Amino acid sequence: MANTLESLKKMTTVVADTGDFETLAAYTPQDATTNPSLILKALQKSEYAGVLDDAIQSTSDSSATGEARVDLVIDHLLVGFGLKILEIVPGRVSTEVDARLSFDTEATVAKARELIALYEAAGIGRERVLIKIASTWEGIRAAEILKKEGIRCNMTLLFSLTQAVACAEAGAQLISPFVGRILDWFKANTDVSYDRSNDPGVASVKEIYTYYKKFGHDTEVMGASFRNIGEILELAGCDLLTISPNLLEELQGMDEAVERKLDAAESKNADIERLDVCEKSFRWLMNEDAMATEKLAQGIRVFGQDMVKVREIVAKKL
Repeated sequence: MANTLESLKKMTTVVADTGDFETLAAYTPQDATTNPSLILKALQKSEYAGVLDDAIQSTSDSSATGEARVDLVIDHLLVGFGLKILEIVPGRVSTEVDARLSFDTEATVAKARELIALYEAAGIGRERVLIKIASTWEGIRAAEILKKEGIRCNMTLLFSLTQAVACAEAGAQLISPFVGRILDWFKANTDVSYDRSNDPGVASVKEIYTYYKKFGHDTEVMGASFRNIGEILELAGCDLLTISPNLLEELQGMDEAVERKLDAAESKNADIERLDVCEKSFRWLMNEDAMATEKLAQGIRVFGQDMVKVREIVAKKL
């Protein structure tokens, strides 16, 4: 009898949410995602010191000095983790742009091009890499530009239908709605008791998935940031789900039957209306959504802070 993880894989593409490539092989995910917090966590483990050493060695003939050298090493470091992951997973890896560029379209585009160039120099085609960008208006515009260059983007820190629609209309390859962080906000700001049946993060992903399938958007929906197994199973049938190693292990150890909860065909009959998302309406609708505004800002701050810590580790090593 198949375990719950294997049953889930029959209806949803399972992605590992980790920078710890040592654990990937145990769960045979199709893809893997990383972010600055996961890279920082991995760098604090002795077994990953070699990835940083390789990044420094790869840039040893560069004339860059100071902060420019640190920038260069970090680019090689992020791609170094991605290359190790791609040796294990058959699909794609997501590599994140520095969150501190989240409000700078031009700088985000430039950094994405640099990261893709490093992957291509290592023999990895663009189809195997997703560039992760925060789902700000500026980030979404960057994804639109990159799409035209054949660079696929994973739009992260996404908490609302407004962001999701803007991403789809920009032609983003994939979005990552953050289920658990939405639940965190509602737990902190309401007196409601939540379980898998009324989880607001799950509801958000279901709403986005239904909208995409109803109106024929090709952008992939990948639920992310899970707090428990119940959230994952309530989204069975979603295009993709990116899951942390501890929850992958829990799923692998279960034999609970998996019921499809999301269905593209059924979504086409949904009674919903199109959302008009131009820059003015995007900014207004985000302003009116306290949860999405607060969680987006918090996520950018945390990822930005963790990237600063990564920079400190690199600078000290140099």
